[in-house]
Amino acid sequence: MKTYDYLIVGSGLFGATFAHAAHQAGKKCLVIDRRTHTGGNIYCQDTDGIAVHRYGAHIFHTDNREVWDFASRFVEFNRFTNAPMACHKDKLYNLPFNMNTFYALWGVHTPDEARRKLDEQRGKYAHIDQPANLEEQALKLCGDDIYNILIKGYTEKQWGRPATQLPAFIIRRLPFRFVFDNNYFNDAYQGIPRGGYNALTAGLLDGIEVRTGCNFFEHREELTALARRVLFTGCIDEFYDYAYGHLEYRSLHFETKRLEIPNFQGNAVINYTEREIPYTRVIEHKHFDFGNQPHTVITYEYPDTYAPGKEPYYPVNDARNTAMYARYQARAKQEKDVIFGGRLACYTYADMDDTIAAALDLFRQESENA
Repeated sequence: MKTYDYLIVGSGLFGATFAHAAHQAGKKCLVIDRRTHTGGNIYCQDTDGIAVHRYGAHIFHTDNREVWDFASRFVEFNRFTNAPMACHKDKLYNLPFNMNTFYALWGVHTPDEARRKLDEQRGKYAHIDQPANLEEQALKLCGDDIYNILIKGYTEKQWGRPATQLPAFIIRRLPFRFVFDNNYFNDAYQGIPRGGYNALTAGLLDGIEVRTGCNFFEHREELTALARRVLFTGCIDEFYDYAYGHLEYRSLHFETKRLEIPNFQGNAVINYTEREIPYTRVIEHKHFDFGNQPHTVITYEYPDTYAPGKEPYYPVNDARNTAMYARYQARAKQEKDVIFGGRLACYTYADMDDTIAAALDLFRQESENA
């Protein structure tokens, strides 16, 4: 006798959204998570009124009105606009690359001046028809200054190898904006839930049975027997006991500190682009919600090699891993009572709005095929 319609493995944004859609349709769901909290990587930890993004900065942004309206049912979004900065040799630059960036780099004042400078810089690499690696691709797109100051060191830290050993497709294009506007995203809707993302997770999972601290692989047969169907949102290679090998990821680790000062860096996110500085960015969490507390909380974000026991963050989408994932994906498509979804099961990096949309689409497909 099956107790549940769905066993949902993972309470992150994909699993929680799917669970909500299923619950609204009258399906009985059990959501489990190996962590001791729900929400996956969007989980926030309260530190005396500051919502600390425990697994790195998350800014909700979308052009999809349906997704924005859906998320807004559960939370009120603030007016946060993502305007990160980059620090190189103690000098600050605005991101994305815009007129403020070009002024800081070259002292130019007009879009025409900036375009001429860009054309001059990348003109030296016009002879490269087929870039052999990321470095050649980036130099062809932006020239020496932007590449060496704002891209090279950060990218090499992030991926743990020289840019000359990274595939060119990682940087297919670079956005250049010839306006004095520091808004990182072009999306129509942007913000962060007031007080953090936990309210979004709680709203999605309201009325649904949830078990945290529950490892699917330790109780696989018992848990699977409880439900008619399983939605698995974890690592697909682990689900198949690494039958075709371990998919490669890059990981992160964080050092978080509470400081008894009201403001540390004046911005939510500052990237550090020098290769010699071991962390890639510093996050000051109170600025996500315009906090005015007398203290602040900062997080140093360090890129890390991935190994069992660490969190998988960024898939390494090179030819070897793409081929390996294709084998896992083909096997997954043969499953009768298991479906897969989310960034780990699909071996991809996905924005939050795309994650919500994909989870809702998957349940629609489930309903149509029922």
